[in-house]
Amino acid sequence: MQNVRRNPSAIMKRWVEAFIQSLLAERGFSSHTCRAYRTDLTQFCTYLDNAAADQLPPGRSFDIHDVDDLMIRSYLAFLHEKYEKTSIARKLSALRSFFRFLVKKSILRRNPAETVLTPKRGRPVPNYLPVDETFRLLDGVKGDSLLAFRNRAILETLYSTGLRVGELVGMNVGDVDFDKGFVRVLGKGNKERLAPIGKKALSCIVDYLDKRGKGKSVREMNSEPLLLNRFGSRLSARSVGRLLETVIRELGLIRPITPHGLRHTFATHMLDAGTDLRTVQELLGHASLTTTQRYTHVSIDRLMQVYDKAHPRR
Repeated sequence: MQNVRRNPSAIMKRWVEAFIQSLLAERGFSSHTCRAYRTDLTQFCTYLDNAAADQLPPGRSFDIHDVDDLMIRSYLAFLHEKYEKTSIARKLSALRSFFRFLVKKSILRRNPAETVLTPKRGRPVPNYLPVDETFRLLDGVKGDSLLAFRNRAILETLYSTGLRVGELVGMNVGDVDFDKGFVRVLGKGNKERLAPIGKKALSCIVDYLDKRGKGKSVREMNSEPLLLNRFGSRLSARSVGRLLETVIRELGLIRPITPHGLRHTFATHMLDAGTDLRTVQELLGHASLTTTQRYTHVSIDRLMQVYDKAHPRR
C-alpha cells in the first residue's frame, strides 16, 4: 500500500516535466508562465498520492489512466476549502492543458478534465481611486532626489496612460514621442500599440531624464530603459508595486491601490468624463470589449445622472 501512495506523483511528475518542456520549446511560453503551470500540476500530483490510495482497489498500483473526471472533481472540492474560485479555475485550466498534451502524445485516449465544469467566477468591482484621492497620490512624492523624480514620472505615467505596469517597465526612452504626445508599448500577445500621454506626465519624464542624463540629450538615451532602479538596471514591475505601497502608507490613504488599480482608476475616470466604451477599449489595449465593460458599473452614478437629465419620462 505504501508504494501505491508514492507512485502517483512519481509517474505524473515525469509527464508534467515533459509538458513544461513542450510549453517552453514548442509554444514559446515564458518561464514565469511555465513556473505557474508546474506549481499547479505538482499540487495535483501531491493530491493523487492520497486520493489514489483511497480510490484504487487494495494492492493495485496507480496508472495514469486511472485519473478520471470523478477524481478531478474530488480534487476541485478539496481545493474549494482553501482557494478562491479564480484560483481553482486556473488550476483546472492547467489540468485541461496537461491532459490535452497527453492525448496529443497518444498516452491517453481522452482528456478527463474536458467535461469538468469551470467554477463560476464573479466579476469583482475593479478597485479604483476617486479623483481627489488620485491627485493626492500623484502629488504625494516630494523631494528633488533622482528617485523622487523617477517615482513622480512612474505615478503620473500610469495614471495618464492606463498602461499595465509590465508595459511601463518594458519601455525604452525611445518609445516616448515627446513631440506628438504618444508612447509606444508592447502589450499582451506582443501586440504593439500607441497610447496618448498627457503633458503633466511627459513633463515628469523629461525632468527625470534630465536629472538622470547628466548632460546627455534624450536622443542619446533612446536605447536605454525608460525607468531604472537604484543600481542602474531596468526597473521591475514588483518594484513599482512596492513604491506604490510605500507612498500610500506615507500619505495615509484609506483605499489601498496597486499599479493595476491605477489602470482601473484611469478607465473609470475616462468613462465618468463621457468617453465612449470603444475608445477606452483602444486606450487600454483590450482585445475584447467585454473586458472593458467591467468598468461600466463603477460609473453607474454618472449614468444615472445622464438618464435623469435626458429621459423625457424620468
